[in-house]
Amino acid sequence: QQIFLRYQQLIKDNLKEISKIITFEQGKTLADAEGDVFRGLQVVEHACSVTSLILGETMPSITKDMDTHTYRLPLGVCAGIAPFNFPAMIPLWMFPMAMVCGNTFLMKPSERVPGALMFLAKLFQDAGAPNGTLNIIHGQHEAVNFICDHPDIKAISFVGSNQAGEYIYERGSRNGKRVQANMGAKNHGVVMPDANKENTLNQLVGAAFGAAGQRCMALSTAILVGESQKWLPELVERAKNLRVNAGDQPGADLGPLISPQAKARVCHLIEQGVKEGASLLLDGRHIKVKGYENGNFVGPTILGKVKPNMTCYKEEIFGPVLVVMEADSLDDAIEMVNNNPYGNGTAIFTTNGATARKYSHLVDVGQVGVNVPIPVPLPMFSFTGSRASFRGDTNFYGKQGVQFYTQLKTVISQWKEEDATVTKPAVVMPTMGN
Repeated sequence: QQIFLRYQQLIKDNLKEISKIITFEQGKTLADAEGDVFRGLQVVEHACSVTSLILGETMPSITKDMDTHTYRLPLGVCAGIAPFNFPAMIPLWMFPMAMVCGNTFLMKPSERVPGALMFLAKLFQDAGAPNGTLNIIHGQHEAVNFICDHPDIKAISFVGSNQAGEYIYERGSRNGKRVQANMGAKNHGVVMPDANKENTLNQLVGAAFGAAGQRCMALSTAILVGESQKWLPELVERAKNLRVNAGDQPGADLGPLISPQAKARVCHLIEQGVKEGASLLLDGRHIKVKGYENGNFVGPTILGKVKPNMTCYKEEIFGPVLVVMEADSLDDAIEMVNNNPYGNGTAIFTTNGATARKYSHLVDVGQVGVNVPIPVPLPMFSFTGSRASFRGDTNFYGKQGVQFYTQLKTVISQWKEEDATVTKPAVVMPTMGN
């Protein structure tokens, strides 16, 4: 606990330096990189005070001369596999919670963005962490298989794509490990006609295109209900005004995608959407950034008249693309969201409490925002993505994070004041009369 108190201060002191590393390697804007570090820092701060959640339970005198104690113990060695899109936040979701629970940790960053984690690990060492308690390996498929197969690793935390997550969950579970896997998403924002128009449009644009859409909680689908469909031209205009540039340039709203392959995939899904009948309301495929003409840039893109059977809706695009759908009523919108297999996050924009309550109760999604576009909870709660967005039975950080990184041991003890007065052993289960 004392180590983590020192560690959180070191992260604060070096926040801008870590952010520069993230922007250099990953491409997101400096302001967004600072948010990346800050949201991870919140989990470290929570880890400083989480020890009360590790306490066991005791029931004295459960029967004559007998007490029962339950202890929450560490698992041993745990491992984490992090994605490229949050080089600081996701590792900080993992190893602080695991280690404050008494485990050692093996961390594998994305091979595309290792620098931020290496810097964070050095700070952890400077905070007084003993050698060997936090370990980092680098690599791709072979490194993942090593984590899934090594008998000393008891639990795996993963954030990334569905393809990788399903593989890690299946292989790790087959080898007897606990696995928590946060995977892909198709997050819907439902816009009711009574919503606060200006705020809602701003929230939609920010949540769809921030970080170039490379967030598992990006609001990638807007469902416009009834009269709110008339707001679409204004939504397009606001997205059009966003500035695309290198992440370290002043005024940049979104940076490049992570790789040429990612850019090609996003552009292909846009093209496929148009071929299948979507309306291309804003096209960011041909944007050129001065000085970075060969960069992996895609500008804000909006596809309208999207239907549930279209590829651009069924697949996670993971780029700055907002698909827009239409619904006649709240019930229709709820049905559309629930028919989608993903369950990471959703949001409803309304000024009607009854509407918000109905949506929150009936929508089958793990995290719901009411006038909050990206409902990622603070770390005293847990990140509760569900359905096809998650594999495992215990989520990240909060109380569930403690449960994931610990195991229970129960001790039942009997201390008699006197020796037994009979010599015949009991060979049957005890009852109230015995």
